[in-house]
Amino acid sequence: MTHPNLMDAHYWLQPAAECDLGIARLHAEAPLDWFEEPMPDNPYLQAGPGYWCVTRHEDIATISRNPEIYSSAQGITITDTPPEFLEFFSSMIAMDDPRHARLRRIVSKGFTPRMLAALEDSVQEIASGIVDTITERGECDFVTDVAAALPLKIVCDLMGVPDSAYNQVFKNTNIILGVGDPEFAPENVDFVTALLNAGAELAELMKEVAANKKGGNGTDLTSVLVNAEIEGDHLDEADLASFFVLLVVAGNETTRNAISWGLKYLTDNPDQRSIWMDDYEGIAPSAVDEIIRLASPVTYMRRTVTQDTSLAGRELLEGDKVAMFYLAANRDPEAFANPYRFDVRRSPNSQCGFGGPGPHFCLGAHLARREITVMFRELFTRLPDIVAVEEPDALQSSFIHGVKHLKAEFSRVRAGSWLEPGSAKWSLNTRRSGCLLIRQFCW
Repeated sequence: MTHPNLMDAHYWLQPAAECDLGIARLHAEAPLDWFEEPMPDNPYLQAGPGYWCVTRHEDIATISRNPEIYSSAQGITITDTPPEFLEFFSSMIAMDDPRHARLRRIVSKGFTPRMLAALEDSVQEIASGIVDTITERGECDFVTDVAAALPLKIVCDLMGVPDSAYNQVFKNTNIILGVGDPEFAPENVDFVTALLNAGAELAELMKEVAANKKGGNGTDLTSVLVNAEIEGDHLDEADLASFFVLLVVAGNETTRNAISWGLKYLTDNPDQRSIWMDDYEGIAPSAVDEIIRLASPVTYMRRTVTQDTSLAGRELLEGDKVAMFYLAANRDPEAFANPYRFDVRRSPNSQCGFGGPGPHFCLGAHLARREITVMFRELFTRLPDIVAVEEPDALQSSFIHGVKHLKAEFSRVRAGSWLEPGSAKWSLNTRRSGCLLIRQFCW
């Protein structure tokens, strides 16, 4: 029997239920198997010799904990690219130690508890401002108007990027991660040129920002990285540009997709929505992890075998490509009871949406959780009946589990109006899929 090839970008354009059926088959029949690399749609890319498709949670944990056997340095996506191209777009996530450890040590200064705490109020303020822009409309494109706006603003503020550059950053991050999708591929420009142009624009932007921060006393991450040596080390201009490309791509795209899928899951599961709304702060930690588990914004990451080895009873050879499908592992029935059920109280929840355990675990995991928590709190308190009214418009990509557009509707309210969840002032009414309605402020 032919099994679904998860590396085929067109596979992810199916309805989510169909994608999940294929993943269930792999878990049951071929949790670790060899697949041919699909022929890329783009003529500038060539299919490689094949790859091991890893879908079990336990196997991905083993790979992640052993970077000396499973290398990141030869690429994190299935397509082989020149080292210079790879490092520019992937920075430290496409490196092994000691280079990876060096860069991570330096940039981790921007993700200390102290610096993240300084962002707490900013996240709340930005989320509130985003909701202000849609409250009186009654409908929105939830991806572009809400889910994408929060992480983009946070990442740009973290790096000290001016507001005037936001549209430029948004456009270029869409190209870098969505260039295989017809909607984001620039017209009359080939695949490689489109990527290089998008990366070059982001690099030039960071060069300008860094030049303005040099010698100053700013507290943003760019100021910290250009003005202070950390344990006798610092980032040069190329390192900083590459890190910025990684941060705006990873920090923006992945969080926006988690928020987007989150609204879909909450719409489809009104019982779980009610559970969360009844005890927002108490349920939030497990609910956010459950959104990340099912959303799995990064569908897979590649590693390359450095020496002959074995994994789950299969013999792997030096040079073999290994694709860790996080989305499949997050649906592994051996790791999660009722894995396809959205359960906001799921515990334990060892989701690997931020990568598996080991040196490449996501540096921004805490910030991403914070952004998702704050955004849904803001939505629940001000637009508590917001629901997705169409199916997500999925990104054509095997690498990113993305949503390009998602139409949402809600009762219009005056900007700035909100009530505390659970308070006696709430006037509740059932609307659509069991959602709550603040009647006092509806038009």
